[in-house]
Amino acid sequence: MSRSQSEVGARLGATAMAGMERWRDRLALVTGASGGIGAAVARALVQQGLKVVGCARTVGNIEELAAECKSAGYPGTLIPYRCDLSSEEDILSMFSAVRSQHSGVDICINNAGLARPDTLLSGSTSGWKDMFNVNVLGLSICAREAYQSMKERKVDDGHIININSMYGHQVSPHSVIHFYSATKYAVTALTEGLRQELREAQTHIRATCISPEVVETQFAFKLHDKDPEKAAATYERIKCLKPEDVAEAVLYVLSTPPHVQIGDIQMRPTEQVI
Repeated sequence: MSRSQSEVGARLGATAMAGMERWRDRLALVTGASGGIGAAVARALVQQGLKVVGCARTVGNIEELAAECKSAGYPGTLIPYRCDLSSEEDILSMFSAVRSQHSGVDICINNAGLARPDTLLSGSTSGWKDMFNVNVLGLSICAREAYQSMKERKVDDGHIININSMYGHQVSPHSVIHFYSATKYAVTALTEGLRQELREAQTHIRATCISPEVVETQFAFKLHDKDPEKAAATYERIKCLKPEDVAEAVLYVLSTPPHVQIGDIQMRPTEQVI
């Protein structure tokens, strides 16, 4: 590497660090933080010195992660909170608690997502409703309440990040994902709608979605719960993305200068064909 290339790299690294420095001691909400992408994002933000409220329906794993972060001496703090993202009452209660105990939310990362193996031709209505309630309504309620939290405190530089999916940009040939894909297409539209409404509100709060393809989490095992071998094969055929890869994308989005609007980051494993 030439000296000029090294200097450019150093400047870019310094810019990214400075970008994250402005978030230090501020509060981020991460939904679905009990494992996978949510846990990786929560850990990365705590490493950067943020206060992080990590929520999920069960908080045992988040409590363990909070203890790990504290033991590692990370400058931030992880605060576990139990919340069912399919319940508006639970979501509103969580935002009320954050308001009373920590002032409010500066960053909202809508990571929680739900997939059920319910096809369009034979799927159960209850399975469809479960996915819609979490992936679309829960996400929208969190985004709305995060914005209201920022607005009432005159926070003009907040950020709403929706963890989307490449299935929100293309229809999979696998029928068990078709309704799930429809909810993720909704996330694509909702994120752009948020961006437009935030501009109409004349605020500098930004909205971004991050759309990964196959990430090595428990997703496939939940989708193919009756066929664990098929689930395992999902992650064995190629070198998949890791939750930490998505967390790095979140840090990149947050570290960009306030005048830079990242609309969507689409991520695939390099070895993936479709």
